[in-house]
Amino acid sequence: MSDAPSGADPGDALEERIAAFREIVRAEPDDPVANFGLAQTLLSAGRFAEAADVFATVTRLSPRYTAAYRGLGRALEGAGRAEEAIRAYREGIAVSRETGDLQTGKEMRVFLRRLGVELPE
Repeated sequence: MSDAPSGADPGDALEERIAAFREIVRAEPDDPVANFGLAQTLLSAGRFAEAADVFATVTRLSPRYTAAYRGLGRALEGAGRAEEAIRAYREGIAVSRETGDLQTGKEMRVFLRRLGVELPE
């Protein structure tokens, strides 16, 4: 179910969410959660290169934020940057082992397999 009024363009709602997240990030540039929200919304809007940049910021701000590596890989894939996506997923899988975030690690393994990369268990 969309937050947009009936007949409204769903893209407009996404753009409004992006603008709102940008305001939050301007006020709190070092907040990994705000940056993650912005990156996820950019990814949803298909703005892959922008999303990748913001996800990369999240991984610098919070290096143990495993979902940020997953998002970074997805954004890089969408931007046609498969080799960089593979590196992001591999790094994220290593972080998921350290943090115990096994579900996110499994998801990144699936994404790697789809890119033709198999990792030993």
